[in-house]
Amino acid sequence: MNQRFYYCPKCGGDLRYKVYGDRDRLTCSDCGYIFYENPVVGVAIVVLDRDGRILMGRRNSSYCGGMWCIPCGYVEYDEDVFDAAMREFKEETGLDVKIKKVFTVQSNFHNPETHTVGIWFEAEVVGGELKASEDLDEVGYFDLSSPPPLAFPTDVLVIEKLKQRNS
Repeated sequence: MNQRFYYCPKCGGDLRYKVYGDRDRLTCSDCGYIFYENPVVGVAIVVLDRDGRILMGRRNSSYCGGMWCIPCGYVEYDEDVFDAAMREFKEETGLDVKIKKVFTVQSNFHNPETHTVGIWFEAEVVGGELKASEDLDEVGYFDLSSPPPLAFPTDVLVIEKLKQRNS
């Protein structure tokens, strides 16, 4: 097992793996605190236009820069997942949305540094103006059968689910 954390966030003691049930868990050798390595929650919004094309953005970051994704981001610690999804979408696209429902939930294992659980919501645009952002340097609608080069394998799964549903 590849250890990524070495010091207890509670007391600063050494973290070592100890077996609990059927899992190895990082445990502080001084205070006994169990350091759970839980996934981070990500949210994404799926918007389709009248022609059934999906809104996507080209990433403007060092991680998968130049590739495309469904607009997404992370949930802040004190934030509701629905609010986080709408906030991230507004930040990345300039559009306000109304969430209709959860479309799918997927585990994301593509980044070995951060395991995430993603929640993709279906939504409709209710305001704002479509524009690129700091995170996405280009935004546009794409046919589900011919998306641009995608940054995340889970977006491939989501698009496949959309195609199956819409066929």
